[in-house]
Amino acid sequence: MAKFKETSMPAIFQNQAEKLGDKACVAYKKGGKYVDISWTEMNRMIHDLAYYLLSLGVKKNDKIALFSPNRWEWWVASQATLSIGAVSVPIYATNSSEECKYIIENSDSRLCFAGTEDHLNRVLKVKSKLKKLKNLVIFDEYNKKQKGVITLSEAFKIGQGYKRKNDFEKRLAAIKPGDISTLIYTSGTTGNPKGVMLTHSNFVSDAKNVYGEVKDYMSDEDVLLSFLPLSHSLEMTCGYYISILIGSKVAFAEDISKLMENFQEVRPTIIISVPRIYEKVHAGILAKVADGSGVKKAIFRWANKMAAKNLPYECKNKERSGLFAFQYNLADKLVFSKLKQAIGLDQLHFAISGGGPLSVSDAEFFIGMGIKILEGFGLTETTPVTHFNRNGNIKPGTVGHPIPETKVKISDEGELLIKGPQVMKGYYKNPTATKEAFTRDGYFRTGDIAVIDEEGFLKITGRIKDIIVTAGGKNISPQNIENSLKTSPFVEQAAIIGDRRKYLAALIIPAFDSLKKWAKRHNVDFSGNKDLIEKPEVQKLIAGEIEKYTKQYARVEQIRKFKILDAEWTQETGELTPTQKVKRRVIDSKYAKEIESLYPADAD
Repeated sequence: MAKFKETSMPAIFQNQAEKLGDKACVAYKKGGKYVDISWTEMNRMIHDLAYYLLSLGVKKNDKIALFSPNRWEWWVASQATLSIGAVSVPIYATNSSEECKYIIENSDSRLCFAGTEDHLNRVLKVKSKLKKLKNLVIFDEYNKKQKGVITLSEAFKIGQGYKRKNDFEKRLAAIKPGDISTLIYTSGTTGNPKGVMLTHSNFVSDAKNVYGEVKDYMSDEDVLLSFLPLSHSLEMTCGYYISILIGSKVAFAEDISKLMENFQEVRPTIIISVPRIYEKVHAGILAKVADGSGVKKAIFRWANKMAAKNLPYECKNKERSGLFAFQYNLADKLVFSKLKQAIGLDQLHFAISGGGPLSVSDAEFFIGMGIKILEGFGLTETTPVTHFNRNGNIKPGTVGHPIPETKVKISDEGELLIKGPQVMKGYYKNPTATKEAFTRDGYFRTGDIAVIDEEGFLKITGRIKDIIVTAGGKNISPQNIENSLKTSPFVEQAAIIGDRRKYLAALIIPAFDSLKKWAKRHNVDFSGNKDLIEKPEVQKLIAGEIEKYTKQYARVEQIRKFKILDAEWTQETGELTPTQKVKRRVIDSKYAKEIESLYPADAD
């Protein structure tokens, strides 16, 4: 019989650790290879760190910040915090000192775990302004003597000396389902981030309801590669908590720049990602094909046709037969199996996509070649999953059906409204925003415009706050057009402009690797990015790509003018949130001059 009642994720972890013992819980890269840590070893460290927190007098509901990239220590710090009834406050590892300061201050965090010396320094830079922050624990070894800073190994030692060891179980057993587990701060595309209060019940219900829909395809033999930030609710619920629920092993990627290498080393059976990663892999494959011989290109084109024909079979788990079965198997042998092996996804059972809309062309490309992408939908405020495409019932371009216990309706204005056990308690210290987030009958306002088709699949068509209202009064969702543009192998990023304007225009960041190769093939000389984007041949190429990939839109949604920019948008340069969403206000302000040039006074 399970030792703890499974109403919180730390209780579930304890039961799993008891059951799975020496089985590998996580793996990390050490000395050039992946090394396992067992459930027993993880649990020992979780206990030692929890005892350290108890020795400091950490009380129930005290806030503990966690500022680190994905690594096994993140799990240990998170479980130690939650197990004693304290509240975890994860911070994106890419956040600046000022962003950290806002979250630590707003959340009233009394201690902060920092991953590396760089993360520690970002907190130390603002620590004098953080009156409630008393202690810092760094995961990496750290030789400098700094007041209020100790290493994780030192914290373990202090914890081992804690006398009242039974406090751990007492505090864990005292956790109530409605208690706050975690404060996740929203990305803040339109203002300061808000602290989303998610309860133990929110996480347990969402993890169990999602797992219930995929349990026939998952087991404790699965291996996940963790690379989406653990501070992102999608990775937290699906990559972290569902893995604990199943007992599968999680390997931590070193960082995004080494992702392809880590895919090949770990050979995961399941991955959870945002669309950006699928876009990058797809573009990389197409770029490699473009460099291949004429014969290779012809074989790839033929295989691609087979993949397109295979879509209905993969989407509905239908068995191929006759001539097509032979053709597909040949395409798989010549192309797909080699591609999957080359990118380290040859063991993959399925992939999950969330955090933003996945383009239909990316979804169809992977699904057709046998990589099942189950696209879903959710928000931080819904812990996050509300919908996803099921294995055997996939419809590209939609985010599937709701998960159990989730009520869905569309308002008269077209807004998606959600009610269910995964919906947040509210925004921390912000009752006004909390009240505004709910309808009178208790549905959460998602801020997304959506439709439900005749088969019950949900399709997100845009964000209310992103809607462009043209000078002619037409409402246009820029996201759909941007996603269509990014389907082009020559377009990396795009932002549609046109609010209160006579027509739509676009800012385009080209896919420079593909563009440079194209320029060389077409004998276009250039000295750098700036020079390249000004070439008439490149302007003509991008104009053609815009026309090609947006021809399905109505006349009012067509892009009349565009400006190519010479540098990628990133979080560091301010245009993207940590979840890779475009900050439209920043774009409007930063590129005001370029935008104005697209709307001359004499334009129709």
